[in-house]
Amino acid sequence: MRNAAHRGSVDGLGSSLPLGTMLPAVFADDDLAQRFVGGLDDVLAPVLNVLDCLDTYFDPALTPVDFARWLGTWVGAETDGSEPEPRLRAAVAAAVALHRIRGTRRGLAEAVRLAFGVVPEITESGGADWNARPLGPFPGAPRPRLHVSLRLPGPTPADVHRLDSLVAAARPAHMPYTVEVTAAERTPQT
Repeated sequence: MRNAAHRGSVDGLGSSLPLGTMLPAVFADDDLAQRFVGGLDDVLAPVLNVLDCLDTYFDPALTPVDFARWLGTWVGAETDGSEPEPRLRAAVAAAVALHRIRGTRRGLAEAVRLAFGVVPEITESGGADWNARPLGPFPGAPRPRLHVSLRLPGPTPADVHRLDSLVAAARPAHMPYTVEVTAAERTPQT
């Protein structure tokens, strides 16, 4: 049984650039030379195939799943290895855009949505206001706080830990926070 985590040769994959056709004319009819370079073609065919399709390896929608996980480490995607393939690909594709809004309410909500597939409820103490008169009241609460609540169909203790680590990474650095994962209300089916 082949280990799915590692790439290797592909049986029956033909070379896009056979070496036998590039040999000097004197070796064109030499059976030993043709079989020798044919063996090299079998070894080099997967490498040439990857190079021919290299641009697809950097597209999260097209790359193989194992490379998508590795690509996620390149772009700093918030993944833990347990997400399903569609959510992994979405997180890798959105990682760069999320870095632009990191530390904002919108960035935190989008990071949680990508990780869990559910939009969180976020409450915070901050605020912004404008007043034409100086020395007006400050908006928001005097003590900073952030609370992220998530409703999942079947929450587990691992979900709480995952949400906690995700919020710790995506929140504003100075903001103390709490997280909560609860069961989503089920709607009666008729």
